[in-house]
Amino acid sequence: MDFEEFVLTASLADLDAEPRARDHADAVEFRMDLASDPLAELREYDGELPVLATNRAVWEGGEAEDDEDRLAVLAEAAELACVGAVDVELKSLTAGEGERVAERARRTGTSVVASVHDFERTPPKPELRGDLETATEVADVGKLAVTAESRSDVLDLLAVTHEFDAAGECVATMAMGEPGRHSRAVAPLYGSKIGYAPVEPADATAPGQYDLETLSRLVEYLK
Repeated sequence: MDFEEFVLTASLADLDAEPRARDHADAVEFRMDLASDPLAELREYDGELPVLATNRAVWEGGEAEDDEDRLAVLAEAAELACVGAVDVELKSLTAGEGERVAERARRTGTSVVASVHDFERTPPKPELRGDLETATEVADVGKLAVTAESRSDVLDLLAVTHEFDAAGECVATMAMGEPGRHSRAVAPLYGSKIGYAPVEPADATAPGQYDLETLSRLVEYLK
């Protein structure tokens, strides 16, 4: 999957919903941890949009509890033709079994997104930079999702996003929660390369997400 330009992904727990995303999304994020048989769904997938496969761990906001099994399933997904990218938590890539997922992904030309989620705060700029530096060293895209308590938190995140984009690094950033909600529409202007949105508002997978049609419209309007 090419992240040279901004990629708007529809977050799905069921790949059968992919046709409803086609009018507004560039790709779909398949939340494997929310599906009962994710590999079977991927093998049967015949949609038009490329898949960014995510098998999110409980310790980073997902529902996959067995870390070893979770990563083994994600590694298998990385080799499927329909999967253009896999999302692996930065902690798994640097201190766990995630590197095996990345190795199998690279063998088949599948991009790797190294992600960090902070559901409590927006760390200070040096910490934001440190996470993105490590993430962009070990993966094709460094993803950072933080929780904003104020607009100043969003400003810090956008400033760091701009720094990395100006340096030629591929990053995806967003601020979760109501104070940071607008970051999902604004961050692409500062160099964020991936946006996430549910097709329906009730299906949001992170705090403060816009629905897909709304985010698509906002991003297009702000270009």
